Amino acid sequence: MARRNKNKLFTEIEVVDAGAKGKAVAKSPDGRVIFIDNAVPGDVVDVQTTRKKKSFYQGTAIEFHKLSDKRTEPVCQHFGTCGGCKWQNMDYKFQLEYKQNEVVNNLQRLGKIELPEVTPILGSEEIYFYRNKMEFSFSDSRWLTQEEIQSGEDIEERNALGFHIPGMWDKILDIKKCHLQADPSNDIRNFVKKFATENDLPFFNTRKQEGLLRTLMIRTTSTGEIMILVQFFEDNKEKRELLLNALEEKFPAITSLQYVVNGKANDTIYDQEVICFKGRDHIFEEMEGLKFKINAKSFYQTNSDQAYNLYKIAREYADLKGDELVYDLYTGTGTIAQFVAKKAKKVIGVEAVPEAIKDAKENAERNNIDNVEFYVGDMRKVFTESFINEHGHPDVIITDPPRDGMHKDVVAQIIGILPQRIVYVSCNSATQARDLSLLDEYYKVTKVQAVDMFPQTHHVENVVCLEKR
Repeated sequence: MARRNKNKLFTEIEVVDAGAKGKAVAKSPDGRVIFIDNAVPGDVVDVQTTRKKKSFYQGTAIEFHKLSDKRTEPVCQHFGTCGGCKWQNMDYKFQLEYKQNEVVNNLQRLGKIELPEVTPILGSEEIYFYRNKMEFSFSDSRWLTQEEIQSGEDIEERNALGFHIPGMWDKILDIKKCHLQADPSNDIRNFVKKFATENDLPFFNTRKQEGLLRTLMIRTTSTGEIMILVQFFEDNKEKRELLLNALEEKFPAITSLQYVVNGKANDTIYDQEVICFKGRDHIFEEMEGLKFKINAKSFYQTNSDQAYNLYKIAREYADLKGDELVYDLYTGTGTIAQFVAKKAKKVIGVEAVPEAIKDAKENAERNNIDNVEFYVGDMRKVFTESFINEHGHPDVIITDPPRDGMHKDVVAQIIGILPQRIVYVSCNSATQARDLSLLDEYYKVTKVQAVDMFPQTHHVENVVCLEKR
């Protein structure tokens, strides 16, 4: 007996909100929330549900009865398939509105935090071509469009250099033009694909774990420097140098041309040796006269202009007078630590990634900053009472943790020492709200400022200032 399809069809549903992982939000007739992939608040749609849970449905809009006045025409030919810029069909001013709402709702609803008057979100001046780092994947069996599949034709050209289809680890969408990184990014990617195809350099097959070309990373800086990293699966010197020499000849402005030979099952490079083929093994970013060295494995905020604005807000919230000891937790390559150092007596940075701390120390020396110290280790194991006894009681703590937020032991240690002020920078206001609720008995939130680092997506950064009660 055939299994009955339990997925419901809801008709003429009004979309009322957005923000939950980039999905649009509506209410079903039975009161459950519906998360919709392809709609904009203000649309009236028929929704085919694909999943049902106790309190919500997931679904796709299959017919539009009314289009929202919040809509705008997407600029990218890959919109709707790529998944990288889910909000490209929503006017930017409304993107900012929904991001601000998400931050405030998370802090109030999840964190139960009493908020001051919230400063309006700081939008990005550039809403396209703002990223300084992009990573593309090679595939010898690219994602086919519905039209190509239905045509019945034998598709011979199957090579792709682009992005993973959302939710599909082995399917790559071939990208013609990406609107996230400024030129020469598109020119470099398209040249690599064309040259590799014409010279029979095998593209990677994830399922079979075979092929030569695996990934392409392009990093740029506001000073005009360019880093290219090609990841190869096979160690074939002749074919590798054929491509790298062609890249160098075609794009002489490349500052750093590097490669990795990675034969393991996944394509992460953090445990791999990065080899410099031509030029430097790093590039430099600048901010207020400070130079920051970036290598292939470095973490650096991917929107350089907005990173500058974010750091200025963090420095303003720290309200340093010149005699404070500052702890910068999750310091990364020490960018914030060095950015605030000239206004502090001393800054102590802590980070779990050894390579990041090595870069932080080199950057501080290069920038002639002698009032910063950096230490490496797991935050909850390093940031201990003995560490504080050795390095001093902080007047201000700046913390910029990963998406998971701070470990509860780290929060407990902060409560144990009670610095006068905390500046909490977060890329996930939900985990930030959780941490703030733990601090709420001891600290009052005095300032909140969301910063949009990623236009056309639902992601948003948030900075909170906490003062000791």
